[in-house]
Amino acid sequence: MKVGILTGGGDAPGLNGVIESATKFLNKNGADVIGIMDGFEGVFNSNTIPLDSLSVDGAYQTAGTILGTSNKRGIGDDAEEFVERFNQLGLDGLIAAGGDGTFKALGEIADKVNILGIPKTIDNDLAGTDMTFGHYTACSLISRSIATLKHSANAHKRVIILETMGRTAGWLALNGGRAGYSDAILIPERELDLKTLISHCKNKLSKGKRGLVICASEGVKYNGKTSVKRIVEGAPEKERLGGISEILAQALEEELSIECRNVILGHLQRSEPPEIFDKLFSMELGSKAAELALSGVWNKGLAYKNCGIKAVELRDFSAPPRLIDQQNDTVNQAKHLGIYM
Repeated sequence: MKVGILTGGGDAPGLNGVIESATKFLNKNGADVIGIMDGFEGVFNSNTIPLDSLSVDGAYQTAGTILGTSNKRGIGDDAEEFVERFNQLGLDGLIAAGGDGTFKALGEIADKVNILGIPKTIDNDLAGTDMTFGHYTACSLISRSIATLKHSANAHKRVIILETMGRTAGWLALNGGRAGYSDAILIPERELDLKTLISHCKNKLSKGKRGLVICASEGVKYNGKTSVKRIVEGAPEKERLGGISEILAQALEEELSIECRNVILGHLQRSEPPEIFDKLFSMELGSKAAELALSGVWNKGLAYKNCGIKAVELRDFSAPPRLIDQQNDTVNQAKHLGIYM
């Protein structure tokens, strides 16, 4: 048996763990593994490298992906060409780790190619699964950043708005913000009430706090509009969000009569080596995918459901993003801790 592995979309801590565990599991059971470079582009360009237990050894500890990735080319109208190119590689099946764009592409070829999908996104908003690897490593960085920024905020009597990724889902801001005990958490799922936020900040400052740190998701709307940093033609999601923290810093400074600054974490959230949870999670996903491939079970996605990894239908991942329910226990917990939500 010969199995291909590729990584698609944005990078996430744990991708190399998937590659290493799947390769070692397959090799141990007599299968050959081919790494496909730069996502789906590697199939179209026949850009591949052989993988074995030695070549991937230790990769799980590192950030990024040793196979490279791309979110600029899916499959779309080129499904027939993709299948032809894939067959030329002599592969019996494909293991692909990616987000919503990757799963959309996999759905376009599922009836022609043996595939297994592994969901990943630091945003933690992919439908079909309760959790995605890379999320908690990113949240750890956010929480550490909040703790660090509190020192500067207190030293200078400032309000600092820390902006996270997440697009339309606020999981990064919510979980990273809670872990860092930020003074306020702003998420796209809840409409921003600036007057209430200002009142919250004034109340905290009046009680002796020298500085505040607010954790805001990039998708938060101000005056009913999302802040778009730029447009990227040819990308699955053309709008690149960003800048809400700067807008809020200006608005709050006018009302609070205190200096306000903003910090955008950006791609640092994707670039951390995986922490222990994501190391184990990605290892389990890669191993499970290899186990299914060796058993001849294909055209499934691996979901984390009810505290375990389950093989589910690929179409389960094609639903709209999984957003935060306002009645979520973690939202209520944050409120009881005195964090503005």
